Amino acid sequence: MTAVVEIADVTVRRGTSLLLDNVDLVVHEGERWVVIGPNGAGKTTLLRVLSTQIHPTAGIVEILGELLGAVDVFELRPRIGLASSALAEQVPYEEKVSDLVISASYGVVGRWREQYDNEDFSRADDLMSLLQVEHLADRTFGTLSEGERKRVQIARALMTDPELLLLDEPGAGLDLAGREALLETLTALADDPRAPTSIMVTHHVEEIPVGITHLLLLRGGKVVAAGPLRETLTNENLSRTFGMKLQVEESDDRWSARSVRSTRRVRG
Repeated sequence: MTAVVEIADVTVRRGTSLLLDNVDLVVHEGERWVVIGPNGAGKTTLLRVLSTQIHPTAGIVEILGELLGAVDVFELRPRIGLASSALAEQVPYEEKVSDLVISASYGVVGRWREQYDNEDFSRADDLMSLLQVEHLADRTFGTLSEGERKRVQIARALMTDPELLLLDEPGAGLDLAGREALLETLTALADDPRAPTSIMVTHHVEEIPVGITHLLLLRGGKVVAAGPLRETLTNENLSRTFGMKLQVEESDDRWSARSVRSTRRVRG
């Protein structure tokens, strides 16, 4: 199998803070990964490395067959689709949805003097339809609900037909209905054999879409466990990740977790 991502002994330091600590990870073509961990675990830092936004302090990072540090990242980035809250914050309030999606072809936010052909417009229309936001094409980004913004961002991330798709907490800030609608979309995407290899970050096992194949658990910048989802998402591994006793349950290919409380017998 072809490795899309291969990192070894990756460490990221910022001042005295150790954000990632000797992380190893191999992601093969066609796999769907989810990265889970508490706040400060290093999840977003890992995605920033994989999206070539930052370089590691130490270690080896190979993405799509290219070695980070020996490749022009501006040539590599169009092969990587990214949807994140940090990117969303750069979008002008008045940016039209259709413009936001199609402008990914040039790696810019905001239409200016770029030239697009019929194939670009057709692909943007197809992606907005896939993500169920085609009816929002003429709306401005600032008028959308949080759930609508998430789906538009994913459509934009897919615009360049990337070989790797990175989703940083796509369910963050959504209410129950918004989360479930997004999960239906992500499930359909995970089930599509034409969709790119993907890595998604979340805090919650309840946000794991159906179709995810692999899991990486992080705590304090270190890998707790990594591997096929059902083998890795265990009570022991999740408890170690979050530092408390947790019980994992699966129903209809969806996951949930809750704390396990010790019961005390009250004497009369």
